[in-house]
Amino acid sequence: MTELINGLSNLLWSHVLVYLLVTAGLYFTVRLNFIQFTQFPHMFKVMFNSRQGCGDGISSFQAFCTSLAARVGTGNMAGVAVALYLGGPGAIFWMWVIALIGMATSFAESTLAQVYKTRDEEGNFRGGPAYYMEIGLGKRWMGVIFSLCLILAFGLVFNAVQSNSIAAAFEVAFDIPKYYVGIALVLGTAVIIFGGIKTISRFAEAVVPAMAGLYLLIALFIVISNYAALPDVFMMIINSAFGIEQAGAGAIGYGIMQAMIQGIKRGLFSNEAGMGSAANAAATATPNPPHPASQGYVQMLGVFVDTIVICTATAAIILLSGQLEPDSGLTGIALTQAALVSQVGSWGSYFIAIAILFFAFTSIVANYSYAETNLLFLEHNHAKGMVIFRILVLVMVMFGAMSELGLVWTLADISMGLMAIVNIISLFMLSGIVLWLSRDYLSQLKEGKIPTFDRSKHPTLDKQIPKDIW
Repeated sequence: MTELINGLSNLLWSHVLVYLLVTAGLYFTVRLNFIQFTQFPHMFKVMFNSRQGCGDGISSFQAFCTSLAARVGTGNMAGVAVALYLGGPGAIFWMWVIALIGMATSFAESTLAQVYKTRDEEGNFRGGPAYYMEIGLGKRWMGVIFSLCLILAFGLVFNAVQSNSIAAAFEVAFDIPKYYVGIALVLGTAVIIFGGIKTISRFAEAVVPAMAGLYLLIALFIVISNYAALPDVFMMIINSAFGIEQAGAGAIGYGIMQAMIQGIKRGLFSNEAGMGSAANAAATATPNPPHPASQGYVQMLGVFVDTIVICTATAAIILLSGQLEPDSGLTGIALTQAALVSQVGSWGSYFIAIAILFFAFTSIVANYSYAETNLLFLEHNHAKGMVIFRILVLVMVMFGAMSELGLVWTLADISMGLMAIVNIISLFMLSGIVLWLSRDYLSQLKEGKIPTFDRSKHPTLDKQIPKDIW
């Protein structure tokens, strides 16, 4: 079974997704006139105003924090370490590349999620790829496939990955048995997920900025303390990314491919650009300015913060520490802990354990919110089914805490790969809508207006989207 799972993962990533993700990112980057670069300052302006005008939904800032809670987790600490161990320092370069071009893909999926959102029975906004596949494309069957993949990936497998890293970190730092950690995580998760989407968004808004800020301060201290080594570390990343350091051994092609695959895999797992997951959070907001594209800018910034800022911080800690050794067996969260301990002393191991607890626990509850939205898409009368699903989520949290790292990560790779394929196909099919919404937003901005969505200006959208939404 392990060989079968590994073979399927290698097939998806080596022959399909690497090319599909890069193609999608480049396509939307070019078609949107390099929006992630030309409108870079505007992303921050929209974010600074995102707490205002939340109306009867959650604010754009809360939606941003919910999506960042899912993004910023195991992938930023354990995932970066895995990428470095398996792909070498060059994997970080490819994480940067997939993040920068993926920002445009994230803009596309989040903008579509906003314009095609709906309301649930409690009056909350819901949406995401499954919804724009059904409403925008008229292909509910496609939305069903995506929803099933997302429920498997985020509701079940990814939550096992998060609890796996928390349990491993606490075992290393405090010598606490994994099953005790698993029980505590199950109890904490149950309290949050039975509170609903608004409870999840408020929890994320309170925790995510604080935990990310503290982690970045520690990383900044380490970078400043080792500033003389920074040029060498940067050259190590570039040389490894293009196989220069393997050229003498005749392994240049293998070196480049390993770095590229690991960087893109772990980059996608961390920032989720093109996967369609963050779009579920984007749909829950009442955006400010009141235009679907404004949430696209907010979520685009989320990709930047996740990978270019936080993943780079982890890479800097590891590469500056000298703890990255081929064939050492030291990988995952244990490598990140060892790296920090070498820089700041024994308390570094405890800090990483606490940090991964907050990073990964917020990911668990945000992942659950994505899965809940897609379960509602599949089954509108959901009371009994929702209770059963919540119990399954708690079971997977416990399973992840007790299981082996390798198998869990491979299952995560497969499930997110299938999700990404279905989502990217739909993004290409709806690219015309994305381009129109982006141009409409920017044209109003250039005229000095507050961009406001007028559904009557686009007859096709006017017929498709529910009358009580925009």
